[in-house]
Amino acid sequence: MTFETTDSVTLKIWDRTAIDHTLDSVVRDLSPRAAAAKCGIAITRSGPNTFTVGLNHNVPQGSTFEEVTR
Repeated sequence: MTFETTDSVTLKIWDRTAIDHTLDSVVRDLSPRAAAAKCGIAITRSGPNTFTVGLNHNVPQGSTFEEVTR
C-alpha cells in the first residue's frame, strides 16, 4: 500500500481473481475507521491492477450505495 494523501490509499492487486474480494474488504474495513458510510468510499482504477480508495466528500449524509456496472 502506498499512502498518497491523508484521504486515499493506492492498492496494487496482482491476483485478478481477488480484486472484487479485496476491494470489498477495504471498503468494509475503511468505512468505520473513517467514520463514513460505505457509499462515502470511492474506488477508482488508476492503472493496470491499481486502484485508489478514498473518501468521497461529495456524498450527502444518508445517501444509498449505487453500484456501478462494468
